[in-house]
Amino acid sequence: MKLLQISTDKLAISLSMLCVLHCLAFPLILVLLPSIAALPLEQESFHLWMVLAVIPTSIYALTLGCKKHKKRSVLFGGLFGLAGLIAALYLGESLLGETGEKLLTVAGATLIALAHYKNFQLCHQLSPCPCPDSKGSSQL
Repeated sequence: MKLLQISTDKLAISLSMLCVLHCLAFPLILVLLPSIAALPLEQESFHLWMVLAVIPTSIYALTLGCKKHKKRSVLFGGLFGLAGLIAALYLGESLLGETGEKLLTVAGATLIALAHYKNFQLCHQLSPCPCPDSKGSSQL
């Protein structure tokens, strides 16, 4: 169970950072590598699929962590970040403008990543990994 919680925290951080990278770097990458335009990475569909992947992953990992370390602020921080991503998706470019949508997406993804990082830290402090390469582990 611990490995699954750690893996989902890392997956959620990766997905959040991929969202940020797509938001901020995709236009530059598109200019440098025009052939990428042929890939199905449209802004809205990519955003939708990323949010659909991040929501269950984040809720699962943060809930497991919250049950373990009892710090609800970490859970609420992650939920607030998810709310930002959902709001950016729902309101979209038409209501927020391109810059507003990007800012809300980046802020939401950053909050999610920070919540998962804190979740990972708190869970690791409570029960450090018994792996041989882990800090503080005993030698056999």
